[in-house]
Amino acid sequence: MQQPEPLDVAIVGAGICGVIVLHYARRAGLHARVFEKQAGVGGLWRQLPAWQDIQIGTHDWALGDFTLDSPFQPEILKNIHAWVERFGLEDGISLETPVLSARHEGGLWHLATPEGSWRARHLVAASGAHNRPHVPGVARDAVELREYHSSALRDPGELKGRRVLVVGGGASAFDLLDLCFEQGAAAVYWAHRHVRWMTPARKPKHIVGGVREFGRLQMSGATAEQINAGLEQDLRGRYEKFGLQAIMPSEPLDLRRHQLVPGRPRMVENFAAIRRFHGTVVSVRGNTAVLSSGDAVEADLLLWGTGYEVDLSYFESPGLGSIRSLEVLQQRCGGIFISLDEPNLYFPAVSLDGIGSATWLFALLARAIVAHIQGRGRLDKEPVPHRVNHFDLVAYLAARDSVNFPEGRWQAEYRALAHTPEGQPFPLP
Repeated sequence: MQQPEPLDVAIVGAGICGVIVLHYARRAGLHARVFEKQAGVGGLWRQLPAWQDIQIGTHDWALGDFTLDSPFQPEILKNIHAWVERFGLEDGISLETPVLSARHEGGLWHLATPEGSWRARHLVAASGAHNRPHVPGVARDAVELREYHSSALRDPGELKGRRVLVVGGGASAFDLLDLCFEQGAAAVYWAHRHVRWMTPARKPKHIVGGVREFGRLQMSGATAEQINAGLEQDLRGRYEKFGLQAIMPSEPLDLRRHQLVPGRPRMVENFAAIRRFHGTVVSVRGNTAVLSSGDAVEADLLLWGTGYEVDLSYFESPGLGSIRSLEVLQQRCGGIFISLDEPNLYFPAVSLDGIGSATWLFALLARAIVAHIQGRGRLDKEPVPHRVNHFDLVAYLAARDSVNFPEGRWQAEYRALAHTPEGQPFPLP
């Protein structure tokens, strides 16, 4: 069955981004619908274990009076549901309706779903950048240890009294190391090739992960180079203070390319107790993981903190359907989030995995997409070879969206917004 009239906007994914885009599209009078493969809204946050939390302060995730009582998965999922309930979006979301294929033909997007086909003038791929857990393919023989990707460890209590090997050098691996010490693992091993920049601290992530000062620097006129240099100097001092020089990244900090994540207090405090290995797992035999360094690590549990892949396999276009990494997808977009492969296609999450207030940035992008669809904004397809973080997104969009950023007024408005007190959410855009 095919609906008689095309949608103005079809949205793939009912995570926080898809829900926000739906709200702003409907507020502007557009005929929009979200297609979600799961039985409920929430996207990745619907799947994650309860111990998983956000990388920013709770007041940076919350918007307006959408409260957030904790940074953990149940509260984030509750927050996403609140958007749906507050704005009456339920009737615009098709649950358990995966998009099986998407192709652009005859000026329209054609979507195939189990419930029939749909057509749309514009397509927003809001399925995010963390679609498919990535576990490296390694040789396995008579495996005796238990393996979990960070997204699949449901019961952290399994770590108690166990020998645990954590693999990876980014945010997920940091989380798992912290969890090992929280749960009382008997021994903690860590294998990695490279380690990302973090903010070492003994405070919880949701406190260390605040980004208000970063925004104030941006709106004061500080350049990206100045901010990077000042922040790196501070981070180097923190690494030395906490005795973490051994994992200080060798390349300079550049927030236009790197994600800066808050440090984990238990990982920092117990760093000396971690036995580290420089390498990756190449095989698992019995209860032993063999590393590329030649080391062999006996363990009870192997935890993969190796991140996620992008899954765009529902696109019939081979150029899009084969993309697996966020970096490659970013190179295939102009104007930050507009596809260069197909017309009227948007990837709002592609350049935001850096630093900033997630929900607020999604709201700004949703408004800009809607203005562009209605012909009121003039977004271009000029490639941007780096991430656009936090208030830099404001300046970028303001030059192209005079409807939502009135000339002569937006600078003062957002300069004042940048000085929103700590602990107070930004207002809804």
